Amino acid sequence: MKRLRIQHVILLAAASLISMSQTLQACATCGCTAAKKIPVIYDSDIGDDIDDTWALGFLLQCPELDVKLVVGDLGKAEYRAKVFAKFLTRAGRTHIPIGLAWDNGKRGGGNQSTWVKDYDLQSYAGTIHQDGVQAIIDTIMASPEPVVLICVGPVPNIAEALKREPRIAQKARFVGMHGSVRLGYGGNKKISAEYNVGADVSACQKVFTAPWDMTITPLDTCGLVVLRGEKYQKVRQSSSPVAQAIVENYQAWCKAHKGVKDDLYLRQSSTLFDTVAVYLSFCQGFCQMESLGIRVDDKGYTRIDATAKTVSTATAWKDMGAFEDLLIARITGD
Repeated sequence: MKRLRIQHVILLAAASLISMSQTLQACATCGCTAAKKIPVIYDSDIGDDIDDTWALGFLLQCPELDVKLVVGDLGKAEYRAKVFAKFLTRAGRTHIPIGLAWDNGKRGGGNQSTWVKDYDLQSYAGTIHQDGVQAIIDTIMASPEPVVLICVGPVPNIAEALKREPRIAQKARFVGMHGSVRLGYGGNKKISAEYNVGADVSACQKVFTAPWDMTITPLDTCGLVVLRGEKYQKVRQSSSPVAQAIVENYQAWCKAHKGVKDDLYLRQSSTLFDTVAVYLSFCQGFCQMESLGIRVDDKGYTRIDATAKTVSTATAWKDMGAFEDLLIARITGD
């Protein structure tokens, strides 16, 4: 009997090791080691550049992440809320609350206006917070564990939230698509005053000096991600509701955007900057990370400065192709 009990224990241990090995192998595919869902808030100027919408679709399809709140940023409150609400409805995720952007004076719509022109915001089945900044504060302060703020646009919301309640920096981690460290737009060897920083320099300076852990994808990594050929067609031809909503928005965006050909959506994606920030919220395995002092100067440049706050920075790719494969698989539900 004793020997049988010992054999049983050995078999259980072996099964456990096999299961653990399978789990570790699966994690190694994307470098992810998240043991449980991570609570996140998505703060975005969705409806301007189309990459915010791609990032939203990716975010909703990541099992590592528990989306507690999505919030529009940089004004245009009703327009951004409509894009969020219609997309979340199409994705079957109306339990996710939406926060309206803090009023910075910007009104009107954008290049995805035709996609939401007939959408009634009052029809959204979930909660809509009129004060998105307060919703950010309340969500962070009420959480029993640290919340990850995924910020993929200019950050006036976040600067205002820090002003109202500085303690959020003790209970949150910031992951952003911001800056240009060694490469500029399109891989240019000259750094750029990246848009998300330059659009509200003062707000970004406040965020980059707040006492929270920070991770960013600057143009050095996120500015290189474009889906082409077979990879892009997998998304375009997918029957996934999330993929279809992305492609519909992308088509509307292309047709309204004066700077791109209106049939670009047939061939390839635009640059998918913001998707990398979503990835960094749960994993960093495909990127080369450096701990760098980053200072936001008054002209909107992110300068390496040893005396500045240390930021975990994705400065290069280890395997961008593998990231693209992960992105496609998640968005298409493959």
